[in-house]
Amino acid sequence: MAITEAVENYLETILILSKQQPDVHAIDICSYLGYSRPTVSIVLKKMKDDGLVSVNSDNHITLTEKGRDVAEHIYDRHTVISEFFMLLGVRRDVASEDACKIEHDISDETFELLREHCRKLAEEKGKN
Repeated sequence: MAITEAVENYLETILILSKQQPDVHAIDICSYLGYSRPTVSIVLKKMKDDGLVSVNSDNHITLTEKGRDVAEHIYDRHTVISEFFMLLGVRRDVASEDACKIEHDISDETFELLREHCRKLAEEKGKN
């Protein structure tokens, strides 16, 4: 299974949920993403087969090292892009939604320059 935008969203969701609660289950992913249980189950099985997640006997879902690397990469992009948009004056909810659309497609070069510019903007706003 290629790591598609959809898979990146699942991995990011598992990472976010694991920061908010002790155990992540398929139903938590369904609730967070608004997907049906059968859809989530199919994708989770493929992700497990590809070594991105593991599921224990209690059906707790955890990211493997490979899955965590992808999730943290996408989550970092989401966070920086959202912050950048909010520094420009975009409302938090809109900034987060727009970041979701961009985080998967932006090049590493553009993202790193955006990160640097975001850092500078944040420093400037902090000085005022």
